[in-house]
Amino acid sequence: MAKERGEVEELRRRNKELEREVEEMRSEMVKLWRRTVVAEEAEERLCSQLAELEVESLDQAREYQSRVLFLMDQISRLSSSSLEIVVTNS
Repeated sequence: MAKERGEVEELRRRNKELEREVEEMRSEMVKLWRRTVVAEEAEERLCSQLAELEVESLDQAREYQSRVLFLMDQISRLSSSSLEIVVTNS
């Protein structure tokens, strides 16, 4: 009988330890879940910022290309005008 009581007490003690471990694991899991949510939100913000930067860089590239084409046209016109002046003065 004393042996059985000892075993029952040992099982109760072990059960309490396991319950404590489960509670610690649950608490850790909640912390990890919260960190995961924060990481996902940060990832979404970064993706959004990246998309904005891509749009901005595309706009800048288009403006640059437009400016280059404008300058090439100006150079072409100036070259043509210079050639006309040289031919006219000859």
